[in-house]
Amino acid sequence: MSAPKGYALSTLKDHIGHDFGSSKPMQITQHRINTFADATGDYQWIHTDVAKAKKYSPFGGTVAHGFLSLSFVAGAMASTGIVPKEAKGVLNYGVEGVRFLSPVLTGSEVVASFVLKDVVEKGKGQYLIHVDATVTVPGAAKPALVGTFLAMVMG
Repeated sequence: MSAPKGYALSTLKDHIGHDFGSSKPMQITQHRINTFADATGDYQWIHTDVAKAKKYSPFGGTVAHGFLSLSFVAGAMASTGIVPKEAKGVLNYGVEGVRFLSPVLTGSEVVASFVLKDVVEKGKGQYLIHVDATVTVPGAAKPALVGTFLAMVMG
């Protein structure tokens, strides 16, 4: 799915409940995990030490940081058309109820799916959208994470 016909800033509230479908997949490579560790200072061995993780991890190898999987959502939202085309900008506003439900193994692909949950007009041309997001590894029994993402859309 994607943005419905007639989707615009002026009609955001009319589309509460719309399923925007899934994003393009993102490959979770060891290089991406290590780069994230460099950016955050989180070098826990289960993420960055391949040999130790193969030997001791209950997952048989390294896994992505939960916050790496979470950070994927912002860019993935843009690829599904949740932000109307005529918007002049969008800002991350917060995240509610995030839960990390299953690990993302190195080498996996993740996709995110989105449903518009709520829209609150915050001022002339400013809309706070609430978007339910689910990040999955295709074929996995449970989602990697779920949460409600808030974004300020400006017209």
